[in-house]
Amino acid sequence: MDNEQGETGLPWTRAEVEATVATYFQMLRMQELGQKANKAEHNRRLLAALPARSIQAVEYKHRNISAVMSLYGAQALSGYKPAANFQQLLVEVVGNTLAQDRAFDEAALRSVETPAETPVVDNFEDFVVEAPKAKERVQEQRAEWIRRSPIKRDYLEREARNRSLGLAGELLVMEFEARRLHEQGAKRYVDRIEHVSQVRGDGTGYDILSFDTDGRERFIEVKTTAYMAETPFFVTPNELDFSSEQSRQFHLYRLFAFRRKPQMFVLTGPVAANCLLEPHSYRATVIGT
Repeated sequence: MDNEQGETGLPWTRAEVEATVATYFQMLRMQELGQKANKAEHNRRLLAALPARSIQAVEYKHRNISAVMSLYGAQALSGYKPAANFQQLLVEVVGNTLAQDRAFDEAALRSVETPAETPVVDNFEDFVVEAPKAKERVQEQRAEWIRRSPIKRDYLEREARNRSLGLAGELLVMEFEARRLHEQGAKRYVDRIEHVSQVRGDGTGYDILSFDTDGRERFIEVKTTAYMAETPFFVTPNELDFSSEQSRQFHLYRLFAFRRKPQMFVLTGPVAANCLLEPHSYRATVIGT
């Protein structure tokens, strides 16, 4: 679906895009402040200002905004999975809004840096879900629009550096692994589960040592976010290398919606085989002449 044109066949105008982005950010500010946005009512009011657009077109445009937000390094609005086929005008309007919306900036920073507690989970019946599958990828031209933009935000990177959130996710996985092994008849391995990142440090390439029911070691790297399952995450070169070297035993556990109702999906094998990897930064050393 090409969302640069709606059902009328006419391209989205700047006024339409600005109104839609403003509504998206209003709901997003509420999300970051811990308030529940009435999406149906917000969109009903937005539609009154967009007589040429349908609710389906507006919903898809919200998904486009989610894709742009993720590429800018900012959190997206829950419930709107990223849709990659966005127009250049949307990149400009979202970027300008990110640069100017001080209220969102303050709420977003507070949200990603707030400490987290390990939640109490009665049962893990619906805890593990299927990994999300991208129906479309961002074209290189569209990604380049954002790479060359002077506007950058590192909210998701800051969340990844939130040690309290990361530790809370790892502790929940420790509990999950203990229950999994116990329920699968391999409780003799429960006492051998090791919180490697705490005992040995962060340089091993994984966070938790657990086991399969036959006793084979399971190397688990945990990535935790408060946001939707599609939220990008960061991996280190060491984690990438280790996932390839131990491909048959490496598991990446991606926890999401952690502050509301935590769930998890699992990627097994090399990270590079499961994810689209984009270079984030390079370390430069002067070599002289």
